[in-house]
Amino acid sequence: MRTLTRKSHVVIGRQHNGVLMTPEEFDAIEDYDERYCYELINRVLVVNPVPSYIERDLNDELGHWLRNYQQRNPGFLDKTVYGQYVTTAVSRRRADRVIWAGLGRGPDPDSDLPAIVVEFVSRRRRDELQDYIDKRDEYLAIGVSEYWIINRFKGTLTVFRRGGDGVEERTVSDREVYKTPLLPGFELPLGKLLAVCDTWKKTTKKKSSKRTDE
Repeated sequence: MRTLTRKSHVVIGRQHNGVLMTPEEFDAIEDYDERYCYELINRVLVVNPVPSYIERDLNDELGHWLRNYQQRNPGFLDKTVYGQYVTTAVSRRRADRVIWAGLGRGPDPDSDLPAIVVEFVSRRRRDELQDYIDKRDEYLAIGVSEYWIINRFKGTLTVFRRGGDGVEERTVSDREVYKTPLLPGFELPLGKLLAVCDTWKKTTKKKSSKRTDE
């Protein structure tokens, strides 16, 4: 396993994928190639391409619905942002979206745990396995109340929450509307959200392309 070579100045980029790194070293990174996204997973730096345009659009649409809900129902949703790091003991997970709720004030992202973490499944199978297993275990272990996985390929929303008898799991189809007690009055009609995908013109990918937009 590679380790990060000490230099006077290092710009983190794709070439550093797989490098061993402590959480403190990851937190101290200042310069990085903005064409990629970075996570620390079990003390290993993982470099990923940015989310596809369809994923970003879905995420923006969900954020739009949440902010509209916040305006109509003050006092429940504190803040929501995309691309937020969630800290665990040996990892720094870059969540697609986090939602702070129930604080009654603006959150401190360094100390206030999100009530809800949202991930959008990408086409890469290894990412899907991480979403449903690894991230589920890590997020719930640190006290996240609900973990949402939105899978546009299967047309499902999977919700994990910790209950009295362990982890509770619910799968919502694209014909259903999801409601959570953490956001009273908020409704998530999954089919309407996923319909955003259909508004994009389908294009043929070039074989040499490394993008994951389709």
